[in-house]
Amino acid sequence: MMTTIDPGWRNQWEQDGFFVAQGLFSWEEIGAYREHFEHLNATLDDGAKWRDSGIEAGDPLAQYPRMVHPHRFDERSRAFMLDPRLREIMTAVLGEEPYCAQTMFYFKPPGARGQALHQDQIYLQVHPGTCLAAWLAVDDCDAANGCLQVVPGSHRLPLLCEIPADTERSFTRTTIPVPQEMEVVDVVMKAGDVLFFHGNLIHGSEPNTTDDRFRRSLIGHYATGRAEAIARFYHPLLRFDGTAVQVEVSPGGGACGVLEDDHGRTRIVMVATRLPEVTAPH
Repeated sequence: MMTTIDPGWRNQWEQDGFFVAQGLFSWEEIGAYREHFEHLNATLDDGAKWRDSGIEAGDPLAQYPRMVHPHRFDERSRAFMLDPRLREIMTAVLGEEPYCAQTMFYFKPPGARGQALHQDQIYLQVHPGTCLAAWLAVDDCDAANGCLQVVPGSHRLPLLCEIPADTERSFTRTTIPVPQEMEVVDVVMKAGDVLFFHGNLIHGSEPNTTDDRFRRSLIGHYATGRAEAIARFYHPLLRFDGTAVQVEVSPGGGACGVLEDDHGRTRIVMVATRLPEVTAPH
């Protein structure tokens, strides 16, 4: 069965750097994902989970750490990453079939901190082209339980230099500043919706302030089909038929932008040094 492609998605992708495909996954599929990843969390050893630094024993994320690259050992995660609905939508919007790079699962239980604003391409280092994400809401998500936030139009910015984050609100330690002319907006979604977004789009989330609601999400990261290199952590890239793609390792480093005020407007000054070669997930 072919996926219905909304002609407005490509326009929103080009204008805003993201769009939402509503109800792409069924309620039955979502229920199966919840049950499956709860089982994995209870039964997998720590080698399959990412224990972020600064997570203490009493932190909700200590009990529910994120999973990184589950497609490498888990067939259900692999099937999500290679799902033909995702392939059809991204191919239609991009004009080329992307490569598959990574899967992640976030539980974000009640009381959990969010993730500070960032750009995925800083980490994946896809060249030429960029990365992109398919972010599946496994729960209804809104401001209260820490829905994803995006900065529309920020995909047209260069990669920005990282600064320290507020670790009272974010489990990650770095963030990036937002130009004063741009706005951070909530992306309110229903379980089964998929948010597709560009690798340079500034995005993140606030803490889950609810007492009883998870904000689980299953994410696929991809590289545009003309990619010839990606950071070592994301090798091997896969085609949608599951076969591996041989590409080079991105060297890391390079320029990033620093924001400066120019008579009430933001000016971006590029400086020479960014991150070293990536050895950890974002």
